[in-house]
Amino acid sequence: MALVTGDRILQHAKQNGYAVCAFNVENMEMVQAVIEAAEETGSPVIIQTSANTVKYAHMDYYFGMVQAALKHATIPVAVHLDHGDGTELALQAIRAGYTSVMIDASKQPFEENVAKTAAVVEVCKPIGVSIEAELGNVGGKPGDTDFGASGYTKPLEAKAFVERTGVSSLAVAIGTAHGVYKGEPNLDLNLLAELKRTVDVPLVLHGASGLSEQDVRQCIEKGISKINYATELRIMFTEAVKEYFNLEDDFVDPKKFTGYAREKVKEVAKEKMITCGSNGQAFTFH
Repeated sequence: MALVTGDRILQHAKQNGYAVCAFNVENMEMVQAVIEAAEETGSPVIIQTSANTVKYAHMDYYFGMVQAALKHATIPVAVHLDHGDGTELALQAIRAGYTSVMIDASKQPFEENVAKTAAVVEVCKPIGVSIEAELGNVGGKPGDTDFGASGYTKPLEAKAFVERTGVSSLAVAIGTAHGVYKGEPNLDLNLLAELKRTVDVPLVLHGASGLSEQDVRQCIEKGISKINYATELRIMFTEAVKEYFNLEDDFVDPKKFTGYAREKVKEVAKEKMITCGSNGQAFTFH
């Protein structure tokens, strides 16, 4: 299967009642792990790089790694810019070959979020690149303000936002948080169900790392079509490297520990795909 847009995968997920896993990758081994996991489970998948990650290495590097991995892959894959901050970064992603971008102006007032998002949509939509935006406050990052339930996505605002911007998908705030949870997440599943009834585009869940399988499945049942995973993969890769150094101490080849970490990340990715119900869906993809 060729590289596809994020919207094509998300529409398939929405219509078939599963969620596609969107994995943030940091290096070649993580790209390999995700693609191999998707092949072995028959899952459509989205590979993401965040705005912070592409400060470390240009998008051309990350897209090039995915492109190389896809030469022998059969599953549908989209490449997505996560948490982009405006039109300039979106254009860089498009030039690199990304098929989907996110514009995150959720910390801005509603009207400014609409304006910044619409500007990115105006650039991306005519050339077939999918656009994700965020409405509400999904906290958890350093410096984020905890607005509690007052920061959750409001259904009527979400409806107006989607209609005025023309986005392909919408990340919503229902009680999740980026990073590692300090306590139990307080998910508002009734709100999520209402958002599904109110908004006609696929809904996205950020901050899923650390949620239980039951939480994830309930979110999918109530309307989530894309689930982002970043922190859990980073933790697994780093812990696996540490573990290898404890197992072996007489080596000089970095492929030893990065290869070990790759296999550990692949197992995590496979588990997430099965939890999200994307396994086997690549075979029904048209």
